[in-house]
Order: sequence, then C-alpha cells, then structure tokens
Amino acid sequence: MDRQHPSSSTARPVLRPPGWWRKVNRRSLARDLFAGLTGAVIVLPQGVAFALLAGLPPEYGLYTAIVPVIVAALFGSSHQLMSGPTTPISVVVFTTASALAIPETPDYIALVLTLTFLVGVFQLALGLARMGMLVNFISHAVVVGFTAGAALLIITSQIKNVLQLDVPREIAFWTNWQHLIEQLPQTNYFALAVALATLASALVIRRLRPTWPSLFLAIIVGALISLLLGGEDQGIRLLNTLPTHLPPFSTPALDLDTLGKLASGALAIALLGLIEAVSIARSIAAQTHQPHDANREFIGQGLSNVAGSFFSSYASSGSFSRSAVNHRAGARTPLAAVFSALAVLLVILFAAPLAAYLPIPAMAAVLILVAIRLVDWHQVKVILMASPVDAVVMCTTFAATLFVELTFAVYVGVMLSLVLHLNRISHPNIVSLRPESARDGRHFVISRPGEECPQLKLVRIDGSLFFGSINYIERALHDIDAQNPEQKHVLIIASGINFIDVAGAELLLREARRRRELGGDLYLCDVKQGVREILRKGDYLQQLGHDHLFANKGEAVAGIFARLDAQRCRLCQVRTFLECRSVASEPQGPPRPVATSLTDPATHTQRNEDGD
Repeated sequence: MDRQHPSSSTARPVLRPPGWWRKVNRRSLARDLFAGLTGAVIVLPQGVAFALLAGLPPEYGLYTAIVPVIVAALFGSSHQLMSGPTTPISVVVFTTASALAIPETPDYIALVLTLTFLVGVFQLALGLARMGMLVNFISHAVVVGFTAGAALLIITSQIKNVLQLDVPREIAFWTNWQHLIEQLPQTNYFALAVALATLASALVIRRLRPTWPSLFLAIIVGALISLLLGGEDQGIRLLNTLPTHLPPFSTPALDLDTLGKLASGALAIALLGLIEAVSIARSIAAQTHQPHDANREFIGQGLSNVAGSFFSSYASSGSFSRSAVNHRAGARTPLAAVFSALAVLLVILFAAPLAAYLPIPAMAAVLILVAIRLVDWHQVKVILMASPVDAVVMCTTFAATLFVELTFAVYVGVMLSLVLHLNRISHPNIVSLRPESARDGRHFVISRPGEECPQLKLVRIDGSLFFGSINYIERALHDIDAQNPEQKHVLIIASGINFIDVAGAELLLREARRRRELGGDLYLCDVKQGVREILRKGDYLQQLGHDHLFANKGEAVAGIFARLDAQRCRLCQVRTFLECRSVASEPQGPPRPVATSLTDPATHTQRNEDGD
C-alpha cells in the first residue's frame, strides 16, 4: 500500500556525484527539452504573479526561475522536481520583509535578498547535519492527501483565468468558489473557447501520440486559437511585457543587525520550503520509483537559495504545479529543469515581445489538466478501503490543505501521523501461546485460557518495551491474574521485542517481584542480544536471575516445568507439554476449544504461530 522509497540519507554521502547522467541519451534529451520548454511557458505568468505577491517588481519572479532552478536541479535528488517561485513562500517572504521596509523599494529588495541568503544557509546546514530523516515522519497518506488538496487548490485558482473572471487573489477556498459562482454570468466565452481548445488538444495529442510533448503543443494551439479569435480585442488576457536583461548581480547585506532581524523569519521559510520540496519529491518518487534522498534535497534547496541571493532571486522551493507539468510532459532527468531555466533566460533576452502574446486561459487549462492527473486516484481508493487510520490522516491533511495555509496542512498531517504512530507502538500485540499438541510439544500456536497449562502462562510481546508502552503491557500482565489466578508463573517470549529502555526493564523487575510474592515467577526466552545487553548493563539481569533467561521456548518450558507444583501437575487433565508425560496420567478433559489471543480478539482465527 505504502510505496515509500527509503531514504539513503544515513547510508551514503550527501554530496556523492549524481547518477542520473548515465540515463542521458538522445531520446531523454528530446523529452527533457520539450518538458523544459513547457515548464518555461508555465513559469512566465506564475513568476510575475508570485513576485508581485512577495512585494517585489515582476522581473524578480522570472529571475527566481533561472539560477535557483538550475542549482536545485543539479544538486538535488529528484529528477523531476522543478524549483522556483511558489505561492506559500512568496506570502511568507512578504509577511517577513514588509514589517521592516516598504515593498518594491530598494531597501525592501535588499532585505529580501538577505532573507533568501539566510534561508539557504539554514537549509544547507540541515542537509549537512543529515536532518533529512525528519521527513520519514511524513507518511504516504499525508503525501496523498496533501497532493489531492493542492490539486484542488490549483484547479480553483485557475478557473478564474479560464473564465476570465476578476476574483481576488488572497481569499479562502470556499470564498473563492462563491466569487466564481457569483460572477459566472460575466464569463468571457472567447477565453473559455481558448481554454477548452487547449484542453482538447492536450487530450487528443496524448491519446494519438503519447510520446509527443502534448502540453507544450497544446499551449501553441491555444495561442493560435487566440489569434484567430482576435486575442486581446476580445478581452482574452495575454502575458504582460517582460524584462529584456539578465538578472543583475546582487550582494546580500550580511551585517549582524540585519541578520538578527531576519533570522526567525528565515528559519520559518527554510522549514516551509523544505517540507514543500520534499513532499513534492516524495510524491513524484512514489510514481516513478526513483530512490529518494532527503538530505541531498535539503542541500540542493539550500544551495539554490544561497546562489539565488547573489543573482537577484528571492526564496524559492519546489513547485507542485510546475513539477507536475515537468513530470507529465515527459522529463527524464534534471536537465529538463536546466532547459526550463535557459528557456526563461532566452525569452527574457530575445523573445519577450513574443511571450507577451501567450494567452493566460491556455496556460490555465494546462494547469487544470495537470492538477487532475496529479491525484493518485488508485492510492486514494486503497487507503480509504484498506486502512482506517491512514484514511483519517489522508482526509484530515486534505481538508487542512483546503481550509488552512498550504504548508501548515503538512504540519497537521505529520502531527496526526506521529500521534497515531505513537498510539500503535504504545499498544503492542500480546498473545498467549501453547504447544500445538503434547506429542510434538515444541510447535507453538496461539491459545486461550481453557487449553493452557493451569500453572504456566506463555505470552509473546510483539513490540518494544519502552516508556510509552509499559502501562499497556503491565495491564495485560495483571489481567492474567484475573483470567486464571493459578497461573502464577509467566514466560515472556521476547522474540518480538526489538528494544527496551530503562522503564521497560523496571517493568520486568516489578512484575518478577510481584509474581514471586504470589508464589510464582517471571521468565524470559528468545531475548535478542541488544535487549540482553541493556538488561545486563543496568544490573537487571542479575536481579531477574540468570537462570530465568532461556535460549528458546523448548528449553524454557523444560526448565520451568521442574519448578511447578508437582501435586497440581498430577491432578491436571490438560497435559500441555511434553514434560507432562513424566507425571502420572489422569483422564483427559473435554476437547480443546479454538485458539485465540490474550489481548487481541482479531487474532482468534490465527492458528499456526511460530515454533522452535
């Protein structure tokens, strides 16, 4: 169900040479080129809009789509991740810098460049410190829910461009739809025709010629339809005039006073950017089955922002819409992002007047198509049907994406995943076992009280004994007394215990003392070396008794049997163990009932468990 790709962050150097260059060939170069051109067409209007949202002149959005994009692609992990200006980062940049200077002024621009440099330094430091393991707490359900929510937000934001409606930019999800519905009578049908023609062209080309760059060609078709209909004379919005010069070299202000004022905001932007980029990279990796290295992604994002701050770029991160376009357009390697950045640069230098004729509705139609394909419908169905816990996480993340800030939705999903994960590991599965028959005696299956030895209880704990689980385990051990007060001897089969802390060791010691006061004892078998070492170093092994630890279940039963009440054994009719043959026989009791679990009713149907 969960097609997560293990991060190599702890196994390999974070600055190892990239391996994608081996995949470069004539065919991949062609796909990357067309994907890059498509991404460049998409980023042109987005860059202008996002720069204005960040309180910067429009050309800074295009500058951010050049140097940071190249650096992030070459030093990052994902082959299809497209970085650059994004909505969430633009909003936080404006919030942070506008409190210290007036937007679009030279002082404001200088602050933003310094802020970008700090963001990159924080991200680079996290990557070099191998903090990429933090993203392991972002479950697949979070990624699926976040992706679906982001897709719906992209569709919502682009419908106004398809219908040519004047809807405010910074409004809530439901409010946006209310404005759209209220303004439906004002729809520009020429713009709608361009959008529908673009959408139809993309679908037809993809169906008839799957290897062709359908999105790029569809935008060209939309531009031609716009020209045939009269374009701007019919009210169809076109891309505005673009700057015609290279990104100027810039120097961030690195004085301590400025750095101190921007540090807290820079850290927030750095974390938001990393979550955004890594979430997108993981989402793409789930579809392409690429290995994913979170540490390398951290470093790529950090280097891109550090470098960008010297080339008039503001803070950037991975873009959901452009990365999806890049992936769907057939990108095979990070060269697609490089081609996209170079295409933006060439457009700025030589084709700015031509780019101004691209119709906004055509690009909006492409983004809507990409957003629809962004949702992994199969995974949504699997999660809803197979795992109620993951379904709650997915739906909560989806709702949070729509109704709260986009990146905060990831926080919600991560926190919910952590809470549910902690709940699972704090309630380990505990089952009682017995030999399948007194004849083979060493093949153990799940049992229930009526077929167990009246004096000895065998329980297996499948989980760690740590501070979070000891209350649950202690209650389960006390419940043995309520079910059968005569079972004063307990053997814990520790084959499923991978870790134990001091709290868990103290629990074993308390239980051993309690059972000794009752006239019984506590024993362990199949103890793993790591658990045994902790018990030994903490002197718990000495207090429990070295003769209370056994190598396996058979040895444990043989050793404990001699300590049981011999008189009770002679009167017993259950005859659970091989050792029972050495006691005088008595008439056998009724047939044994179906085996079951001590604490988990869901395991009642399981028979064959494990053995020595």
